[in-house]
Amino acid sequence: MMRIGIGEDIHRIDDGRTLILGGVIIEEGPGLIGHSDADVLLHAITDAILGAAALGDIGQHFPPGDPRYAQADSADFLRAATSLALASGWAIANIDATVRAERPKLGPYIPHIRQRIAEIASLDISCVSIKAKTSEGLDAVGRGEAMAAAAAVLLQPRAG
Repeated sequence: MMRIGIGEDIHRIDDGRTLILGGVIIEEGPGLIGHSDADVLLHAITDAILGAAALGDIGQHFPPGDPRYAQADSADFLRAATSLALASGWAIANIDATVRAERPKLGPYIPHIRQRIAEIASLDISCVSIKAKTSEGLDAVGRGEAMAAAAAVLLQPRAG
């Protein structure tokens, strides 16, 4: 038996903040507004893992109003979700995610983002797929007001 989880997130743009995406600092920004480091990609992946394992969502585990998570590193959220899934008998088979952003152009960063996510989740890079899309001027993302991400995660029974 396998399980699939879907996660999504969206954050507003803040040109005054540094962009952190998939655990990678992208200097050319723009940054995102959030209680934690606002890593929209890691938030979507974390939610997908928690959903697939039927363990709630990121807001239940890391409430945005909780001062312990102010400026938190979202890599810690992903590590925790991965550990919770493992403790519940599930291992990540693969991650597939899409980031929607008008700027910066993310193509050059995708290999590094894939590697970083694989490291955080203790996966082989071949199990991590990241894509980048624009919104062609439509919606908040297309107007350059926000960045969004969606993720699907497949869990398989944990070996051993």
